[in-house]
Amino acid sequence: MGDARVVAAARAIAYRLDPQAVVDRAANAENDRTVTIRPAPDTMTYLTALLPVAQGVSVYAALTRAADTRCDGRSRGQVMADTLVERVTGRDAAVPTPIAVNLVMSDETLLGAANTPAQLCGYGPIPAAVARTMVASAVTDQRSRATLRRLYAHPQAGALVSMESRARLFPRGLAAFIELRDQRCRTPYCDAPIRHRDHAHPWADGGPTSAHNGLGTCERCNYAKQAPGWRVSTSVDENHTHTAEFITPTGSRHRSGAPPHLPAVTVSELEVRIGIALARYAA
Repeated sequence: MGDARVVAAARAIAYRLDPQAVVDRAANAENDRTVTIRPAPDTMTYLTALLPVAQGVSVYAALTRAADTRCDGRSRGQVMADTLVERVTGRDAAVPTPIAVNLVMSDETLLGAANTPAQLCGYGPIPAAVARTMVASAVTDQRSRATLRRLYAHPQAGALVSMESRARLFPRGLAAFIELRDQRCRTPYCDAPIRHRDHAHPWADGGPTSAHNGLGTCERCNYAKQAPGWRVSTSVDENHTHTAEFITPTGSRHRSGAPPHLPAVTVSELEVRIGIALARYAA
C-alpha cells in the first residue's frame, strides 16, 4: 500500500469514528483559503492557492482540459501555466499585463551600460537583462504603460533616501517610496512581503507621517507591534541607511536596516552633501 492509500484509509477511519468533527474542521478550514507567492530559482516564482477541495479540483480540471485541447509545441505544463495567467489577468500570457510592477534599477542598468541586478518588489534581485526586457515589453506594447520615476540613492551606501516629488500625490507616493526602500517587512527576522506602511512612532502619539518615521511591515507584525510594551524608533546610521530599532515587551533590542539597492560609487564628501541636500529638497 502506497503513501496516498495509507492517508486515504486513515481519513476514512477518522471519519467513521467522528464524522461531525471532520465536517466541523472542513468548515473551519474553508476560512483559511488564500493565495501566496514566493520566489523560485532563475527568475521564476511559485504562485500557490489554498482552496476548498471542490474549487481546487475544478480549477485544476479546467486547466487540464485546456491542455488536452492544445497541440502547438508547448508542453502540457506550459499550456496549463499560460492558461492560468490568461484567465486570471484576462490577457494572453505573452502580452504584458497592466499591473503595477515596481522595478528598481540604476540608470546605467536601464540604458545597458552596466549589468548590476535590479530589484523587483516582492521578489528580490533579478538579472539586468531580464529587467531591461520587462521594461522594453511595457514600452513597446500599446496596451501597457511604463512610468519612469526617479529615486535618489545615497552614492556611497546605495540606500534610497528620497523620491521625485513631482511624480506623486503625497500619501500614495510616500507609501510607494517606503515599499521601494524596505522591500520586505522591516521587523527583524520576518522577511514577509509588505502589506502595511506603519508609523514607527505612533501617529496617535504625535509621530509624523514621513519617510523617516515610516516602515514597511507585514499585516501580522504591524498588529503585533500595537501590543503593550513594544517600542520602535528610527534613525539613519553612519552609512546613511534607514535603521529601525525594535524593543520588545521583555526589553530585548533588535535592529533592522533597509536593504541597499544600488552599488556604491566613489565620490567626494562635498558631492555627497550636495546630493543629499538636493534629494531632501526635492521631496
